[in-house]
Amino acid sequence: MSDKINRVVLAYSGGLDTSVILKWLQQEYQCEVVTFTADLGQGEELEPARKKAEMAGVKPEHIFIDDLREEFVKDFVFPMMRANALYEGLYLLGTSIARPLIAKRQIEIAKLVNADAVSHGATGKGNDQVRFELGYYALNPDIKVIAPWREWDLTSRTKLIEFAEKHQIPVAKDKRGESPFSTDANLLHTSSEGKVLEDPWEEVPDYVYSRTVNPEDAPNEPEVITIDFERGDGVALNGVAMSPATLLTALNELGRKHGIGRLDLVENRFVGMKSRGMYETPGGTIYHLAHRGIEQITLDRGAAHLKDELAPRYAELIYNGFWFAPEREMLQAAIDYSQEKVTGTVRLKLYKGSVNVTGRKSPYSLYSEKVVTFEDDQGAYDQRDAAGFIKLNALRLRLLGRREG
Repeated sequence: MSDKINRVVLAYSGGLDTSVILKWLQQEYQCEVVTFTADLGQGEELEPARKKAEMAGVKPEHIFIDDLREEFVKDFVFPMMRANALYEGLYLLGTSIARPLIAKRQIEIAKLVNADAVSHGATGKGNDQVRFELGYYALNPDIKVIAPWREWDLTSRTKLIEFAEKHQIPVAKDKRGESPFSTDANLLHTSSEGKVLEDPWEEVPDYVYSRTVNPEDAPNEPEVITIDFERGDGVALNGVAMSPATLLTALNELGRKHGIGRLDLVENRFVGMKSRGMYETPGGTIYHLAHRGIEQITLDRGAAHLKDELAPRYAELIYNGFWFAPEREMLQAAIDYSQEKVTGTVRLKLYKGSVNVTGRKSPYSLYSEKVVTFEDDQGAYDQRDAAGFIKLNALRLRLLGRREG
């Protein structure tokens, strides 16, 4: 290798791909590997990753398993939710928003252990390679990045398994057959793509869903809940104060029970191709609609409409991996300023895959029954003012009409 790598920090799950990558890095680069496994609420037991890393020769002090659930929700998910960000109008960005946090922690560990490189298991076809690496370079411009899928010749699952067997890397029984689809999970969502999902005409098989019951099988009785917000962030469920991660966890369980948050999407990847994915975002879907509900009465029309204009740009920045870019931070500052009075309570009804806002209240509400009423408003609004308002707005249309006539 042209640049000698002494130590590399690998984003490591303990699965087949990253276990092979660990061994490959040791062989190909003749370097020491430090493993980093992030608990982002994916619901998997993470201690087996420690044992597998030790079996592969990683020093115990170089095995990092960090619980990042609270940081993930508080510092990444909630700021994104304040923006009402949806990629291409539908996707709540569950995978996209996790990558900058993983990249941030990898760079921190690299500094801690004096590593000169970082590595990830994302393929050369997807978005994640971009998200990881833009994060790495933003936080350490001089870091070396190793992306094995862009370098090695292990281009099929068969070759990966052959490599694993040759080097005594344990291969789970379910990995020996062709995996029917690939998944990524965290506290915000689970995504599934590939294989059985690649034909966009074919309906997603029921066995692909893991986070939600089929809406048709959900309870026949609706469930009513309330979420309290302070300055744009959720702080309580049904009147019980909760931390960000605890709140999202509780909403996930409610969403799972009622079959909420399923999305079948054909999206445009940053690298240029279209891909079909199935996303389950149970708690995030409830939270997103609740946040819009409290904004309905606390945001001025101009601020609300400007936010709606900014949201697609903000979502695209996150999807494309630009969390640490100055333009995302600029947008965040504007969005956070808009949330200063976004405080209050939203009531929602959950029923068979649907979420409906049924009530909202706030000490900072801009809604005035006195002004909007169909009854006698006692002079709060003079309807005669509307005539001049309409005529001024119609002036250019009347001039155009006379010219065309």
